Amino acid sequence: MTTIIENAHVVTVSGDEHPGGHIVVEGDRITAVGAGPAPRIAGADRIDGTGCLATPGLVNAHHHLYQWASQGLATDNTLFEWLTTLYKPWSKMDAEVVAGAASAGLGWLAKSGCTTASDHHYLFPRGRGDLFAAEIEAAAELGIRFQPCRGSMDRGESQGGLPPDEVVEDLDTILTETAAAIDRYHDASFGSMLRISVAPCSPFSVTRDLLVRSAELAREKGVRLHTHLAETLDEEEHTTEHFGMTPTEYMDSIGWLGPDVWLAHCVHLHDTDIKRLAETGTGTAHCPSSNARLGAGIARVSHLLEAGATVGIGVDGSASAEFVPLAGEIRQAVYMQRARYGPTALTARQALEMATLGGARCLGREDEIGTLEPGKLADVALWRVDGFHAAVDDPVVAFAFGGTPPLERLLVGGRTIVAADTLVSVPQDVAGRRGADAHRRLMRLAEEVL
Repeated sequence: MTTIIENAHVVTVSGDEHPGGHIVVEGDRITAVGAGPAPRIAGADRIDGTGCLATPGLVNAHHHLYQWASQGLATDNTLFEWLTTLYKPWSKMDAEVVAGAASAGLGWLAKSGCTTASDHHYLFPRGRGDLFAAEIEAAAELGIRFQPCRGSMDRGESQGGLPPDEVVEDLDTILTETAAAIDRYHDASFGSMLRISVAPCSPFSVTRDLLVRSAELAREKGVRLHTHLAETLDEEEHTTEHFGMTPTEYMDSIGWLGPDVWLAHCVHLHDTDIKRLAETGTGTAHCPSSNARLGAGIARVSHLLEAGATVGIGVDGSASAEFVPLAGEIRQAVYMQRARYGPTALTARQALEMATLGGARCLGREDEIGTLEPGKLADVALWRVDGFHAAVDDPVVAFAFGGTPPLERLLVGGRTIVAADTLVSVPQDVAGRRGADAHRRLMRLAEEVL
């Protein structure tokens, strides 16, 4: 099957822009990108991109899908306060809650241009069903490229950690279940729709042994490593007290920096941390709305980019960034960097690159996605920048600076997931209803602890 997008302003992110350009897709691959009229190919499905901006599909580099079911809670708390409040209802979630939350959360991401999503699921209450399988099945139904991280926590309150003891797992269980998830699901082939990463939750909720053994496991299996880091000043105080080092120094000391690692947040970095992340090829998933919602601060993204570090963009959990669209995080990233460092700190095109190629690099998929080039996967977002948005001559600025424009079409591997700003791979109203049902179910299950 051949699909041709024509007459669009095509931003490849690999260095070229083509006003009135075209993209040719054969099966799940891009075969041509260029300026001017599209080639005539008999039998091709032609999509008129007049008035549209074509970008690579956005990559969500950090998320917590289960949190869709707990939005609107602990609205005025710091991260640690928010976590200690929400661990209680989260401890009661089951596979049905996760399935509904993942369906709604992934549908919402798709509607904001996301073609590839990572998810960090680190909480596995005992006897609640197969939570990891539930979100994987939701992603497969929706048709989004998925990279879930098998997360974990083994350091509860009794060991000086933040989470209550009833929501942590023991080390052997974590390593066994993580290895089993990789063996069962991970597909390393080009064009894969599903890859697994290994992701202990954070330095304040896991033991040193878990971090070290997880890194060994991931590298033995050839998968990537992920965790939260340097999100708040509370975290730095915690790691300094317990380990005598800053969060970045601690992770570096146990072999947790490198080109196979990406870290979420990295709000509170010292100059030496930034230098070290760049030197080691460690990626960062920037989550501006969540960091603002929780009062955590503004990450030093412009400094990371100046140092040559990899930076992607993530929404983070729906419960810390309610209904935030992934495309909207591009605007948030630009404005927050400028609010802190001045009007040249981050450009619209730099932020778009973070949300596409930067995210692809974080996930180790830059050879497949993140730019519009022949040979890459046909993950394409087509945005309407006519109408009100046409008052801005530069379509990339119109897209990045204002309200997120309507999504005319979203292709994942050449397959249409969103059409005319409506989710079509799963009926949009069905996905939304599943999320609402998941919220109500979790609140019923949690009544005894709230």
